[in-house]
Amino acid sequence: MLQVVDKANEKASSVAAEVLASIRTVVSLGAEQTLTQKYFDAVDDAKKHGLALSIHYGIQLSPVFFAIYASFGLAFWFGIKLFLDGDIDDVGTMITVFFSILIVITIFGTLGPPLITIAKAISCSSEYFSTIYAPRINYEGISEPEVSPHDDIEFNDVIFSYPTRADVQVLKGFSARFQKGKTTALVGPSGSGKSTIVALLERWYELKKGDNNVGPRSPSEESSMHAHQLTAQNRGSISIGGHDITDLRLRWWRSQIGLVQQEPFLFNDTIFNNICFGLNGTQWEGEDEAFKKERVVKACQEAFADEFITRLPHGYQTKVGESGIKLSGGQRQRLAIARSIIRQPAILILDEATSSIDVRGERIVQKALEEVSKNRTTIVIAHRLSTIRKADHIIVMHEGKNMEEGTHNYLLSIRDGIYAGLVHAQQLDAESAATTLTDEMASLQDLDRQHTTTSFKEQEDTTKVSKQIGFFMSVGRLLYEQRAHWKLCVPVVLAAMGAGCKLIPTEVLSSVMLAYMAPPASFPLQSWIFAQLIQIFTLTGERLKSRGDFWALMFFVLSLGIAISYLCLGYFSNKFSVYVSTEYRRQYFQNLLQNPISWFDKEDNAFGSLMARLATDCKFLAELIGFNGAFPLIAIFNMIGCTAVSFYFGWKLTLVVFFSALPVIIVASFIRLKLEREFEEWNAKVFSQSSQFATEAVGAFRTVISLTMEESILRTYSELLKLQIRDALRKSAYACLVFALSDSVELCAMALTYWYGGQLLSTHEYNPQQFFVVYVAIVQGAQGAGQFFGFAPNIVAATSAANRILKSRETHDQKDTALRGGDELLQPEKKAGVKVEFRDVAFRYPTRDAPIYQNLNLSIGSGQFVAFVGPSGCGKTTVISLLERFHNPVTGTIMLNDHNIQDIEIRSYRRALSLVAQEPKLFDGTIRENLILGLGTGGQPEPVTDEQIFEACISADIHDFIVSLPEGYATVLGINTQSSLSGGQKQRLCLARALLRSPSLLLLDEATSSLDSQSEKLVQQTIEKLVSERCMTVIAVAHRLATIQKADIIIVFGESEAGRGSRILEQGTHRELLGRRGAYWAMFCGNGFLPANPM
Repeated sequence: MLQVVDKANEKASSVAAEVLASIRTVVSLGAEQTLTQKYFDAVDDAKKHGLALSIHYGIQLSPVFFAIYASFGLAFWFGIKLFLDGDIDDVGTMITVFFSILIVITIFGTLGPPLITIAKAISCSSEYFSTIYAPRINYEGISEPEVSPHDDIEFNDVIFSYPTRADVQVLKGFSARFQKGKTTALVGPSGSGKSTIVALLERWYELKKGDNNVGPRSPSEESSMHAHQLTAQNRGSISIGGHDITDLRLRWWRSQIGLVQQEPFLFNDTIFNNICFGLNGTQWEGEDEAFKKERVVKACQEAFADEFITRLPHGYQTKVGESGIKLSGGQRQRLAIARSIIRQPAILILDEATSSIDVRGERIVQKALEEVSKNRTTIVIAHRLSTIRKADHIIVMHEGKNMEEGTHNYLLSIRDGIYAGLVHAQQLDAESAATTLTDEMASLQDLDRQHTTTSFKEQEDTTKVSKQIGFFMSVGRLLYEQRAHWKLCVPVVLAAMGAGCKLIPTEVLSSVMLAYMAPPASFPLQSWIFAQLIQIFTLTGERLKSRGDFWALMFFVLSLGIAISYLCLGYFSNKFSVYVSTEYRRQYFQNLLQNPISWFDKEDNAFGSLMARLATDCKFLAELIGFNGAFPLIAIFNMIGCTAVSFYFGWKLTLVVFFSALPVIIVASFIRLKLEREFEEWNAKVFSQSSQFATEAVGAFRTVISLTMEESILRTYSELLKLQIRDALRKSAYACLVFALSDSVELCAMALTYWYGGQLLSTHEYNPQQFFVVYVAIVQGAQGAGQFFGFAPNIVAATSAANRILKSRETHDQKDTALRGGDELLQPEKKAGVKVEFRDVAFRYPTRDAPIYQNLNLSIGSGQFVAFVGPSGCGKTTVISLLERFHNPVTGTIMLNDHNIQDIEIRSYRRALSLVAQEPKLFDGTIRENLILGLGTGGQPEPVTDEQIFEACISADIHDFIVSLPEGYATVLGINTQSSLSGGQKQRLCLARALLRSPSLLLLDEATSSLDSQSEKLVQQTIEKLVSERCMTVIAVAHRLATIQKADIIIVFGESEAGRGSRILEQGTHRELLGRRGAYWAMFCGNGFLPANPM
C-alpha cells in the first residue's frame, strides 16, 4: 500500500519537475493554472491512497501495545501462582521481574515512530534496490591497438525504431560509409533520421550483432539504469574498420568521439571547469591545472569564445548558472564546441553545432571547425547548407533512407534533385553569389574586431535571510489555518487552549479524545496499578490470590483500552496528516509559480533546490502532525499525568526529585532544540547542493555519458556527500553531549528517588504503596520527557519546513497597478496586430553588473514583421524577455498600442502574445494537450476545434508527421517519446502551438533554427501571409538572414560604448541595409554571398 502512495507521489513530483524546469515556457503560455491543476490532480490521487492507509496505521501498533500490557498482567498473574505454589520463594525476585518488564514496556513505547519509519523505508527500498541491481551495460570490449578509431565507419542496412515508437521506423535500410579523415555531411528534412544516426554511433541505443531480428538495447536516456529494451524489427550493423561497435569498450569508444549537440548543455559550474569536462576519458585527464588552462584557452580561441569570456568580470572562473542560463544561446553553443575541440577526438560529430551562433561568429567558428576537422572523421548535421559546402561527401536523407550522395557541386548538378531543391530554398534574394572582394573582406575584418562586451557579475547573496520563527509561530500558524480539519486533530490540545471543541461532533469528539487521552493516561494508571500489585504482597493466602487476580485483570483491561486507543490514534492522526499535508503541497507549488522569472534565476532557487524543497518540506510537516506527531503529545500528557499522580500520593518526594532534576532537563532540552534547529537549517542548505548536483547530472545524462563523465560525476558526488557528512558529524558532536546530558538526568532522578524515598520509608512517613506509586510515576515521567525531546529533530525539521512554506507566500510577482484587461487594450479590432514602442529603456539583469541597454528606443508598427539581428549576446533575446515581462525595465517604458504594459493585467496581457523560444519545450501529455496548453482561463481549456488545430499544424508543417503516428494527435509525449523526436519536430510543434493562439504579437527567438530548408520555407510563407493580412505583429530574432529578407524592418544590434551595453546600429529594409554597406551588409556577406546590385 505504501508503494502505491509512493508511486502517486512520484507522479506529482514528475509534473512539478517538468513545470519548474520549463518555467519560462509555462509563464509565456499562461499555463500556470492548467499545469497547477495537473499537479493538484496528482496530489489528490496521492491523498486518496494516503487516506486508505489510515486503517493500516491504526492496526499497525495496536496489537503490539496490547501484547505488551497484556503480557504484564499475565506475568503478574502467573508470578503469584508460582509464589503460592512455592516455586518462587522470594518476593524480591518477582519485583525484579516486574520492574524489568516495566522497563521493557517503557522502551517499547518509544518504538512506535521508528517502526513506522522502518515500514516506509522498506517500501521505498524496493525502488532503490531495483535501480541499484538493475542489469548493467557491458562496458568491456576491445580497444586500441586491436581497433583504430581512424578507420572508416560503415552503416549496413540499418533498420531502427525507437522503443517508445516501436511501430514507426526511423531508419529504413540505411547504408552509408563515413570515410576516415573526411568530412561527411547529413542533410534532409527534420525527422529524416539524421540525429538517430548520432544516437546509434554514441551507443545510446544499440543494434545487436548476429541475427537480423534482434533489436537494440535502449538505455532510454540511460538514466533508467541501462535497461534492455529490444524491438524485434530492428536490424543491421554499424562497424569501424570491420569491427562491430558493440564489440568495442564502451567508454573508450565514446572518448574517441567529440559531440556538439543541437541543444548544448552546460553544468552549473565555471566556464573553465565546463571546458575541462571535455578532457574526461582522454590522455590529458590527469594533467596539472596549468596544462589544462593552456588547452582550455586554446580551445576557446578556436571556438571564438575567448573574446566574450575575457570580458566577463571573472573570466574563465565565471559561473554559467543552471544549464548555462546566464549565457546567451550562441555563447553556450561556442562553449560546447570548445569542450568538444579540447578532446582532440578521432571522430567529430556536429549536430547543428552552429545553429545558435550569429552569422559573423558562425563564419569564424566554421573556419575553426574546418581546421579541427582536418585528418579527422567528421560527421556534420546541418540545415544551413552554406556550412557544409566544403564537405568531402554529402548524404541527403529522406524518411530514413539516403536518397542522394556526392559532393556539393555534384548534387547541385542533379536536375530536380532533393539537395538542389534544398539549396534553392535557402538562396538569398541576390542576383548572384560570388567571392567577396579584397576591400570588402577588409571591411569584414574591421567588423570582426567588434565583439560583444556584455559582461555579467555572478549573483552575490545580498538577499537578507529571513529570520526563522519558532515552532508555535510557524507550525502552529499552519495548523490554525487548517481548523476545518480540527475534528480529526488532537482535541486535548484544543481543550487546553480553551477553544474549538464545540465545533466537533460529539461522536467524533468522544472517539478522538479516547484515542489521544488513553495512551498518556495509561502511564499514571500503570504506576498506580503497579503500586497496588506490590502492596498485595503484604497479604497472604486466598486474599493474596483474589486481589492478585483482580489487579492482573485490571492490567488486561488497561491493555484493551490502549489497543483501542492506538487503533483510533493511528486512524485519525493519519487522516489529519494527509488532509493538511495535501493542502500545503498544493499551496506550496502554487506559491512557487507566482514568483517572477528573476526569482528563479537566483542560485538558491535553482531547479534542484526547489525540487528538494517540494519533496521534503511538506513531508516533514506531515510526519510531525501525523502518527509520529502523536507520540510527543502522548509524552507530554504522560509527564502531566505522572506528575499529578506523584504529587497526589507523595508530594514531598515528588517535589524534591522534580525540582532537582526538572531544571536540568529543561535547560539541556532547550539547548538541544536550539542546536538541532541550527543543525537542521545548515543540513538542509548543504545537502541541497548534493541534491541539485545529482538532479543536474541525471537531467543531462546524455551529455554526461557522451563526455564519459560517469566516474567523475560519481566521484564528485561521493566526495560532496563525504564532505557534508564529515561537517555534519563535527557539528553534531556538541549536540550529542547535550543529548547525553538530557537523557542521563533520568537515571539521576531514579537514584535520587531511591535515596530520598528510602529515607522517607525508614522514618515510616511513607508506606510502600506511596513510594512505589511515586517511583514508577517519576520513572515513566522521565521516560516521557526523554521520549518528547527525542522528537527534537522532527520538531526542528518541521519548524524549518513550515518557515519555508510560509516564506513561499511572500511572492514578489509583478503587481498590476491597473488591472485592465489586455484583450480590450491589445486587440481593439479582431485579428489585428499591435504597435510596439520602447521609450528610453534601460535594463540590466539582476545577476549582471553591466547594463544591457541604456536609452533604447525603437518603434514597431501594427501588423509589421520586424527582425532583430546581430552578434550573440548583444541583447536581442532580452527584448523578447522584456516584452514577455519576464523582467521589467530599470527605467523607461514599453508601450503596446500606446498603453504601458505595466498597466495591463499580466495574464490577459500574455494571452495576446505567443513565444517560440530557441529551445523547444514540450510537456507530458498528448500532442493535442500540448498544442492547446495555456488556452482559456481558470485552468479550463478554451474550446478549440480540430480544424483549427489541423490548420495551425499544417502552417507549421508538422501535420503530416503527426497523422503518420499510430495514435495521431492522441500520441502521448512522455519523456521517452520526446527524446525520440528530432529538434525540428519539437520546434514545429511549438510553432504550431503559438500559431493556434492567434496572437496579436508573435515572438520568434530563433524559432526556425532547427528546421530543414523546406519546412523553414513553408513556415516563413505562413508568417509572411499572416503579416500581409495584418493578422499579427511579428518580432523575429534570427541568425539566418534568408528568413528575414522580407521583413518590414530589420534592426541590427551591436556593441555600444564601453560599459554602456548594446545599441541599435542601423535599421531598415533588407535592400536599404545592403545599400548602406554597414553592419548588416557585412553579416550578409558573411553567409558567403555578395549582392551584385546592392544599391
